[in-house]
Amino acid sequence: MQSGAPISDEQKKIITVCLMVLATVAIAGALVFTRAVMVPFVISIFIVSIVSPIVDYQVIHWKVPRSVAVTSALLIVLAVVLVFGIFVFGAVQGMTIAASKYSRDFQNLGQEVGEAGDWIAPIATLFKVERDRMAEIINGLANDVANAIPDIATRTAGRAVDLLSAGFFVVIFVIFLLAGRNPHAIRKGIYAEIDQKIRSYIATKVALSAVTGFGTWLILEYGFGLKFAGIFGLLAFMLNFIPNIGSVIATLLPIPIAFVQFQSGGAGLDLWSIAGVVIFPGALQMTIGNLVEPKLMGTGLELHPVTVVLTLAFWGLLWGAIGAVLAVPMTAVLRIVLMRFDAGKPIGRLLAGELPGAAKGEH
Repeated sequence: MQSGAPISDEQKKIITVCLMVLATVAIAGALVFTRAVMVPFVISIFIVSIVSPIVDYQVIHWKVPRSVAVTSALLIVLAVVLVFGIFVFGAVQGMTIAASKYSRDFQNLGQEVGEAGDWIAPIATLFKVERDRMAEIINGLANDVANAIPDIATRTAGRAVDLLSAGFFVVIFVIFLLAGRNPHAIRKGIYAEIDQKIRSYIATKVALSAVTGFGTWLILEYGFGLKFAGIFGLLAFMLNFIPNIGSVIATLLPIPIAFVQFQSGGAGLDLWSIAGVVIFPGALQMTIGNLVEPKLMGTGLELHPVTVVLTLAFWGLLWGAIGAVLAVPMTAVLRIVLMRFDAGKPIGRLLAGELPGAAKGEH
């Protein structure tokens, strides 16, 4: 290209794409570097989106002073965080105490496989492996799980402590965001759209996650008498905020405990009970996720399933599990902003699954 020659449209597009890639990398690096502050800040924004109507209603309809309204809303947030923190602390403490016991139980299970494992024969036939070889494989898996249990319990306890410590910063941000909010301001345009969609998404997700967690606890506790049913119910509640992947993980988590607990007096494993702790909670999560949630969400956040998976991977890479939880609402906010600008509309449509040049609905 000669000096001073005009830049073609194709070259402009290439330059734009390159600049966007560089900007994305720079922003991602900044988000990782500021993770300790940005994660609590983003969480506090979503919390304020939920509790702000409580403040607005008190100030506008009850004529309550704004400081009193903010204090009452903050007390509600603190009460929820406190109850959740107490439950998490008790669950983690119980799991940590029981980790060594279940580690030994898994080792014993692996040793007993060859002696009382008549149920191994059909599995060996299915995978076309000799019975003794299959017994060795299962024994090795049992020992691997046994060695991993204490480490998993320790890391889970550490994550729980980090989560609770981040709660302090969340409360501080919530206080300032609520205090700086004007209940009498009329919100419209892009802010109103973001506020309405995110509030609807979070409220629906919290309600459905609570039903999922409570239902999982009832099934495991009273249907099968599984130990740590409360912990698995709590995990089902938390993991339900991670679309697609979270429900699968929550369904499979009870399997190791079920293998240890449902041993038929040394005569083998109670395979029906082990299958039950997966099938029934899984059916509950599939029903809520595939039937109930789409009807309540309606058009929802207008994100394509592939977009959801990619954003889960991206935000999970940046901010870990919390990033995966926040991935969908943050991407939805990004899409709403992009759709307000002509240059951003193609990317916004792409996030919704509309390919360039395709008619609406053809994706």
